[in-house]
Amino acid sequence: MAAEESFDVYRLPEEHEAIREAVREVCAAKVAPNAAEADETGEFPKASYDALRAADFHAPHIPVEYGGAGADALATAVVIEEVARACAASSLIPAVNKLGTMPLLLAGSEELKRRYLTPVASGEAMFSYCLSEPEAGSDAASMTTRAVRDGDHWVLNGVKRWITNAGVSEYYTVFAVTDPSARSKGISAFVVEKSDPGVSFGAPEKKLGIKGSPTREVYLDNVRIPVDRMIGAEGSGFATAMRTLDHTRVTIAAQALGIAQGALDYAKGYVQERKQFGKAVAEFQGVQFMLADMGMKLEAARQLTYAAAGKSERGDADLTYFGAAAKCFASDAAMEITTDAVQLLGGYGYTRDYPVERMMRDAKITQIYEGTNQVQRIVMARQLLRG
Repeated sequence: MAAEESFDVYRLPEEHEAIREAVREVCAAKVAPNAAEADETGEFPKASYDALRAADFHAPHIPVEYGGAGADALATAVVIEEVARACAASSLIPAVNKLGTMPLLLAGSEELKRRYLTPVASGEAMFSYCLSEPEAGSDAASMTTRAVRDGDHWVLNGVKRWITNAGVSEYYTVFAVTDPSARSKGISAFVVEKSDPGVSFGAPEKKLGIKGSPTREVYLDNVRIPVDRMIGAEGSGFATAMRTLDHTRVTIAAQALGIAQGALDYAKGYVQERKQFGKAVAEFQGVQFMLADMGMKLEAARQLTYAAAGKSERGDADLTYFGAAAKCFASDAAMEITTDAVQLLGGYGYTRDYPVERMMRDAKITQIYEGTNQVQRIVMARQLLRG
């Protein structure tokens, strides 16, 4: 194989690069200008949502048969990466729309898909994912939210915590115990609507980062929903939740890539303009070595993430390993790269007048949500030892 042919393995297809350019253009004009304000006020950046919706980047993964753009997993990752480069909080719009709807795509009835995916595709509604609880985080199978059958309805009671875009989303995939004696095999999944009687929300969490993406508790107080709103078979909810995370950990890896790329881009520009000791800071070898390490880690994370996205699209048997690896590696890299970006800006990097401190704060959550990186390492080890 010729050398130039071998490098084609690492080049995105033209249509994916076109998507990147289109997203970057929208974000530069209509998302990035809202990022600092969303972080400062802690308010959902509706202007950014409107811009993404107008360009069909708010939920690109939804298949065309439900009115969506039909983007594959790699294209969706590219969209999330580019939005995160401009504003991490806004990147949770396409990311969480995928997280919330993935259970329907994996296990939902055709009727449920048509009813709920279509308004998400059109931008009329967003979808959130309710798995975690106050006492059930990494050990999600220990959840206590209950769903009890009552004729042709299910009645849900419980509390869900750390729910991204809660209160803004119209629809919620909720996991609840339907058979307490069966542990993980006694958990089922349901679609709950914001307007269902008995649904309410806690106050927004006061967070370190991603402040423009609301995070709240979701309260379920005798919420009665029709039996046809169950996603998949009774007792299959936990398996659906884990399968969903195999796919969506790739989107968190993509978000981490975007945050890291934004920080590296800004730091590169800064060190070439900032002068000390009579020359640009970029001319000092110590700074050059930092930039080299940042770029190297970012590119390694990108290749792993794109490989995982390909496995997500194909549904490969080793997706569980690659999804965990991409999320873990990319988020660790993003934390290191954004921290170094703050260092390269010196005292300026520590102020809110410059974006890199926000990027560093935003990067931290990528090591925590959708499974902490400690949990990712457990997942990877289990997959390795199984082989």
